[in-house]
This record gives sequence, C-alpha cells and structure tokens, in this order.
Amino acid sequence: MLDLAARLLDPTALALVLGGTVVTAAIRGTRQEAARAVAALKPLFRARPAADSLVARRAVREIEHIVELKGVACADHVKTDNAFMRRAALQLADAPTADWFASWARKELDERAARHEGAISFWRAAADSAPAMGMIGTVVGLIGMFVAMDDPATIGPAMALALLTTLYGLFVSAVIATPIAGRLERLSIAERRWQAAALARLEALARAETPVTTAEWLIRRAEASG
Repeated sequence: MLDLAARLLDPTALALVLGGTVVTAAIRGTRQEAARAVAALKPLFRARPAADSLVARRAVREIEHIVELKGVACADHVKTDNAFMRRAALQLADAPTADWFASWARKELDERAARHEGAISFWRAAADSAPAMGMIGTVVGLIGMFVAMDDPATIGPAMALALLTTLYGLFVSAVIATPIAGRLERLSIAERRWQAAALARLEALARAETPVTTAEWLIRRAEASG
C-alpha cells in the first residue's frame, strides 16, 4: 500500500497541475479575489452560522432594550462578541435618519455578497481548470512517450506523467476545489440570511425612533445652519 502511495506521488505532475490551476484561476479573477479565496480557508471549517445567528438575535434584543430605555443614540452600548453586530449597532447609533441606516445596511450586505462571490468564483475557476491542466499534462506525457519510443526506459516515466496529471486534475477538481466552493457558497447564504434579518429588525427600530426621512433631515439641517 505504501509502495503504491509512493508511486502515485510525482512532484513534477503535481506541480504542473497545481501550478497551472492556481495561475489559471488567478488570471480569471483579481488579486483581491485570490487573496480572499485563500483567507476563506480559515473560516471554512470554523464558521458556525447557526451559532452566529443566535448571537445576533440576542444582540438585537439587547439593542432594542437599550433603545427603549436610553434612545437610539445609545444603541452602540450593546455588548456582543459579534463584530458585524457591533458595527451595525454603531451605525444605528450614528445614523441621522432611518433611511440613512437602511442605505448603509443595503450597501453592507451587497459588499459582503460581492466579497464572498469573489472568493467562491476563484474556487469554481480552480475546479474548472484543474481537469484541463491534467489533460495538458497527459498530452505532454504522451508526446514524451512517443518521442522516446526507441528507448524503453523512458516510456514508463512519460506514461506515469500522462496518467498522474489526469488523476491529479480530477482529484483537485472533485475532492478539493468543488467542495470548497460549495461549502463557501452555503456559508455565505446562511451568513447573509441572518445578517439581513438582524439589519431588518434594526431598521424597523430606527424607523420607530427616527421617523423623519433623509430629505427632511437635510432640510432641517440646512434651516438650522442657515
């Protein structure tokens, strides 16, 4: 078994497939997307959307309690370990109108969705590119085999390169890149779902506390400064 595993490990074939896959995926996206794709590997197994959703709901209830007692300007007094909810509470406390907070909330969700999609698209591109890189290695190995037909000693390594690159390409696509892209997509959907729900409740709170629109607020500010 160990002997078979050793035979399946070919640094040249592996470098060809992995290198080609990474370069191709990076070219199809941007440097920022590639960096996010690598950074997304950290929360890939640590992310707990259900737990984050529970923490967010608790934070929203605490914010509602604070606003009821002290007003919306004190919303940022909430104590929570969730960075997203801390930022939302700060924006709510500083928002001059409910429309302003709603605009920030939409922008925040859209930007987060775009960042997530960039990381996911990198892994999708890797899944698409890996089999092609494997086929390129296969063609290179076959060419090497046919060129050296007069030397039987070189046929084996060339054939091994041809077959192993195909194997590596399929493995990288089916076992690594595709599952990563799929899990990141599911995590992104789950995260944005609880974030949208939390922001909707905070927006409703803002509209109850600051019923004026942005246009009315601007008029009032202009009158006060004039």
